[in-house]
Amino acid sequence: MLRHEFQPGRLVAGLFVGLAGFIYAGDAGGLWDTPWFVIIPIVVGGLCLAGATATVVGIRKGSAGRGDSRRPWTLTGHIPAGGAPGEEGTAQDTDVGKTGRG
Repeated sequence: MLRHEFQPGRLVAGLFVGLAGFIYAGDAGGLWDTPWFVIIPIVVGGLCLAGATATVVGIRKGSAGRGDSRRPWTLTGHIPAGGAPGEEGTAQDTDVGKTGRG
């Protein structure tokens, strides 16, 4: 049984940060000489790749479990009882008329 959900974006980020640590460890051990600015593209590129990986995985997981995507929705996440937002007779029209705000 898994203890947590597998997150490939974090795996990619960890690999690139680990690579940066390996490069600095080799520099500290005297195996090679690494300029300080070499690490910046490795870490930033790894973080961008990790973000893209997490986005793709999130999109694939989200689209598989949605079901009917043709339902009307609002910014609050609920479906109004009277129909689509802005139709006559919905809560949006009646609330504005009763309170006098608008």
